[in-house]
Amino acid sequence: MDERRSTKRQRVLKAGSIKIGGGGAIDCTVRNLSQFGAALDVQSPVGIPSEFVLLITGDGLRRPCRVAWRKAGRIGIRFG
Repeated sequence: MDERRSTKRQRVLKAGSIKIGGGGAIDCTVRNLSQFGAALDVQSPVGIPSEFVLLITGDGLRRPCRVAWRKAGRIGIRFG
């Protein structure tokens, strides 16, 4: 398979939280991470908005995100 990303992503396994408007949150698992984006495991991609804030409390990370792609149980995001 050809790598299409401009930067390599580091494989990780970290607990995260998708913060959505109105104060709601959806738990997720961060599976890989780069300075430009990440892949998140989610129970279901249904209902996750196109833009949200990702929190990784163990790292103190709080980044605005946009969904780049969706699959069953996983989404790809871009920071910014």
